[in-house]
Amino acid sequence: MRRFARSLVVSVLTAVVVLTAAALPALAKSGPTSKPGPSPKPGPITTGNDISWPQCGGSYPAGQAFGIVGVNGGLANDQNPCFGSELAWAWSSSGKSWPGTLPNAALVVNTADPGQVVPTVSDWPTDNTDPNGVSEAPGSTNADPYQSCTGTGTDDQACAWQYGWDRAIQDMMWLVSTTPLPTGVLKPNVPSIYPWWLDVETNNSWETGTTGLANNVADLQGMVAAFRSTSNETYSGPPLGGAATVGIYSTSSQWNQITGGSAATLGSLAGLPDWIPGARTLSAAESNCSLPGFTTSKPTITQWFGKPYDGDYACG
Repeated sequence: MRRFARSLVVSVLTAVVVLTAAALPALAKSGPTSKPGPSPKPGPITTGNDISWPQCGGSYPAGQAFGIVGVNGGLANDQNPCFGSELAWAWSSSGKSWPGTLPNAALVVNTADPGQVVPTVSDWPTDNTDPNGVSEAPGSTNADPYQSCTGTGTDDQACAWQYGWDRAIQDMMWLVSTTPLPTGVLKPNVPSIYPWWLDVETNNSWETGTTGLANNVADLQGMVAAFRSTSNETYSGPPLGGAATVGIYSTSSQWNQITGGSAATLGSLAGLPDWIPGARTLSAAESNCSLPGFTTSKPTITQWFGKPYDGDYACG
């Protein structure tokens, strides 16, 4: 039994060696076993961020595809104290937005119509002369479409339009005079190279009632007209106006409350690009791109609430 067992063991071992040797060429053909490689690098960030005066004194986002900077310091008639450094941040964006294509840098401004405020606010117009000293009186190059704004405290469409025009002119003058300017950018203080977004929200001063809503519309029309103007009005050299894109940041409910929401009464506001806030996550912001726009336009950008910065998605 022992001899048989030993022979059997030898036979089995011999068979194993033969089978193993026969299998080796096949294994050799498959090549040596490779070690796991490094994880693939993530793709470029395609979303953006918007910052303004609340981020002054803190850090800014990094790696964004596009940046939107607030010109004002919380009101329509004051300036963001760190506008210059935030503008430089926006220009550091990669420009790789997706699925929509947006420029590296854009600007957003506060809006308001304090025409019903008593006593009258100090910068409410008494005539058609803007902060740059140029007249928009009837017969001028950029004539107020609602005729003359005259008198202290006059609350009508003519003065509301002039107030909106004045605020936009002042915003562009702040851009022209901002320091320090971003480096490596050709003429970064020229207003025409930026998209301008009007922040239209109910937490600023607005008129009410049928006449008041008409004045609010005139006010916003004045801002749009100033940003679009190509009348060669200049300030310290650079021309003011000439913006190819002027859009609206708002929600449908706030827009309707401020303007009445009727496309028939919007005039030059109808069809402007929309930037819609309200989402809590990036995926929700992506879904919001399918919402109907409040200016009869589809959304161009959707925003989601983020910490420590809000995020922005470029709709395709």
